Amino acid sequence: MTETRQTLDAVGIGIMWDRLVAISDEIVSTLVRTSFSTIVSESYDLTVALMDADGQLMAQGTYSVPVFMGTAPATLQHMLARFPPGSLTPGDVVITNDPWLGTGHTFDINVMRPIFRDDRIVAYVISITHLPDIGGLGFGAAAREIYHEGLRLPVCKLFEGGRRNDFIIELVRNNVRAADQVIGDLLANVTATKAGEAMLLAFLADYGLSDFAALSHEIRARSEAATRQRIGQMPDGAYRNEIQIEGVDGPLTLACRIDIAGDAMTVDFAGTDACVRRGINVPFCYTRAMVLYSIKCLTVPELPNNGGSVVPITVTAPTGCLLDAQPPAATGARHMIGHFVSPLVFGALARAVPERIQADCGMMDLMTFQGRHRDGYDVSTIYFASGGFGALAGLDGAETTPGPSNMAVVPVEVWETLTSTTVERKLLLPDSGGIGAARGGLGQEVVIRNDSKHLLTVFCMANRTEFPPLGLLGGGPGRLREHRLNDLTVDPKGHYELRPGDRIALIEAGGGGYGDPAGRPREAVLADLAEGFITPEAAARDYGFDTDY
Repeated sequence: MTETRQTLDAVGIGIMWDRLVAISDEIVSTLVRTSFSTIVSESYDLTVALMDADGQLMAQGTYSVPVFMGTAPATLQHMLARFPPGSLTPGDVVITNDPWLGTGHTFDINVMRPIFRDDRIVAYVISITHLPDIGGLGFGAAAREIYHEGLRLPVCKLFEGGRRNDFIIELVRNNVRAADQVIGDLLANVTATKAGEAMLLAFLADYGLSDFAALSHEIRARSEAATRQRIGQMPDGAYRNEIQIEGVDGPLTLACRIDIAGDAMTVDFAGTDACVRRGINVPFCYTRAMVLYSIKCLTVPELPNNGGSVVPITVTAPTGCLLDAQPPAATGARHMIGHFVSPLVFGALARAVPERIQADCGMMDLMTFQGRHRDGYDVSTIYFASGGFGALAGLDGAETTPGPSNMAVVPVEVWETLTSTTVERKLLLPDSGGIGAARGGLGQEVVIRNDSKHLLTVFCMANRTEFPPLGLLGGGPGRLREHRLNDLTVDPKGHYELRPGDRIALIEAGGGGYGDPAGRPREAVLADLAEGFITPEAAARDYGFDTDY
């Protein structure tokens, strides 16, 4: 190991680091190409992570769900506690979807392959995707406890020594909707890790390395140092924030305190409300991951994800609160609460680094569709839509762009073919972005009609329906989100049956604005008017813009 470390210089480290990221990206491409569902192939609800032999994160796919840089290493440690490295053999593939061991809900499958060289483990590849189905009620917020949310697979071997465990395959197949898509996506993860194995071994051969230990150490050490430097530039102190969000029987409170001391940071969620009897509770693994992602956005967003940038950050939460849910709490739609961790953290640090803080985003909107295609096969998939992006200092929020997560919408033509529904309308909503010196991104309206000739069940998972995305430093809030069934506003956490011809509409929230609206340049208001992003009435009312445009 010492000899290997001596061969690494700054230029060489940079080249090899870039190649590890490229390998991660190629594994993502393999995963996308071999998947069966649009959840992976179009929406990219996935993550690929490369870990060294000690389980430390070296690289993550560029187009991956960013928060899973915080869950994948912890998932690997749970897997190795069940199957210690000495018990693993070449060709083994280990899986789990346990919410408390994985990513916070049962709908994500975690697939790990140990990488052997000369009978010694030199790395691990983990591939994570959101499955089309895992049984139970289906992906939504309707569950009252974890047992309603389908199969919960413990850490187990899907392949042992290259031989597939067909019992697990049949167990999953017999308990899910759209079984061909589910099994296809599960095995796509296996294929992706196999492709990663070949590329990682070729990497070692090309550079004459015996393992990844020295390179991983250098990558993580440099990232940790950069993160500590950025944290050290923030003023020391205790920073607090508390927000209210949509609950079940009334508003829920999320609270945090962030302590900055030198080059380290502690985030605690004391004061957060307790769990509820709906599927919106958040296991701590997801909460911590959201914190790590949020702080990375404020410190070293330019560095590829790896384990070094998370070292200076400690996260705690009271056991049993919304952000540290314990079994048997239902967690299926944990993103509905978990996505608020970012604006909660950003709001706390607005006093420390206001120039880096983003106004609230309209956030991602997910809706599960289950039923039967007009051609007779089962349908179980997710429609992704987005509100507007929050504005930043000197930068308008992008229209219909998700934050803090990053899944993509399925193209209309693909969606209609897959589900035998029709997207009747999809348009930007003028005046939906928060006003400010920088304007919040616009929300949108999407109307989907059931043309399948069968009943379709939809599970709504919408937030931002009572508490709008907040502006920052004088910026205004964005428009609220709303779901409508045949023009009637419905519970954003409910599930509904769409008869043939029924329509469901997603009215997406706008992003919050940044800064005093009086500071918005005249040319920016003119451009907004020309694009139809704001109406003449709003220009006069919000910006004092007197025009007959």
